[in-house]
Amino acid sequence: MVTPLRNQAAAEQGTDEQASLRYCTAWTEGAARAADARHALRAFLAHAPQIGRTPVPAPLAMDAELAVSELVTNAIRHAPGPCGMTLQLSGEELTITVWDTSPEMPAVRETDRHRIGGHGLHLVHAVSHRVVVASQAAGKQITAHLRLRRR
Repeated sequence: MVTPLRNQAAAEQGTDEQASLRYCTAWTEGAARAADARHALRAFLAHAPQIGRTPVPAPLAMDAELAVSELVTNAIRHAPGPCGMTLQLSGEELTITVWDTSPEMPAVRETDRHRIGGHGLHLVHAVSHRVVVASQAAGKQITAHLRLRRR
């Protein structure tokens, strides 16, 4: 179950466009659901204008939902144990970080339009400016960086 946003969202001092808004949640083993992660993202993005931030454009919000869904689904399918998600909104980008307990690094599979499944990381890369995978003491974390302003 996701902790309600009001208990988890924190803005750095100030409400200007440069202050970061951050949300963190964690799920116990077997409790994570992509739908809950998408719901948390939508609540997080809806909260930003309430504290004086410019609303995230709808196309970027849809890209972010896709990235959240794919990253959390991969954590559910490929990693035992708990997992979690951190969302951070700054003046320049939205970052989505999902961590899990599997030490196995994800691999982007070769494109095969006939294969069912295995396309999630391609999609995350397609909607993100940059994707970073990092080993952790007890697993890994994957961070998708989505630019707020397209260049």
